[in-house]
Amino acid sequence: MKSIIIKAVLGWFLLAVLATINGIVRNALYKPMVGDLLAHQISTVILIIVFFVVTYLLFRRDFARVSDKVWLWVGFGWLVATEAFEFLVGHYVFGNSWSKLLADYNLFAGRLWILVIIAIFIAPYALSKFKK
Repeated sequence: MKSIIIKAVLGWFLLAVLATINGIVRNALYKPMVGDLLAHQISTVILIIVFFVVTYLLFRRDFARVSDKVWLWVGFGWLVATEAFEFLVGHYVFGNSWSKLLADYNLFAGRLWILVIIAIFIAPYALSKFKK
C-alpha cells in the first residue's frame, strides 16, 4: 500500500510536468495555426490520452492486487491536487482572475478542461477494471 501512495504522489508530479509540456507545445506549435479554442480542445484530448497511458504504465503491475477503493482514492487525490494547483498557482502565481480560471470549465463555450479533471479522477479506477 505504501508503494501505491508513493507512486501516486510521484505520478501526479509527472502528470503535472507532462501537462505543462502539453500546454507549451500547444501555445508554441498549433495555437497560432488553429486558434485558441481548437488548440485548447486538441490539447485536452492529447492530455487525456497521455494521462491514461502514464497511469497504465505507472500502475500496470499493481491493478490486480489493489482494491477498487484504493484506485478511487488515488484518482480523488489526483483530482484535488490538480484543482489546487490549477486555482492556486493559476491565480496567485500567474495572476489569472478567478473568472478566467473558471472559464475553462464552460463546456457550452467549447472549453473541455472539465474532461481532463474527470479523466484524472477515473483513470486509475477505470484502468484497474480493464486490467483485472
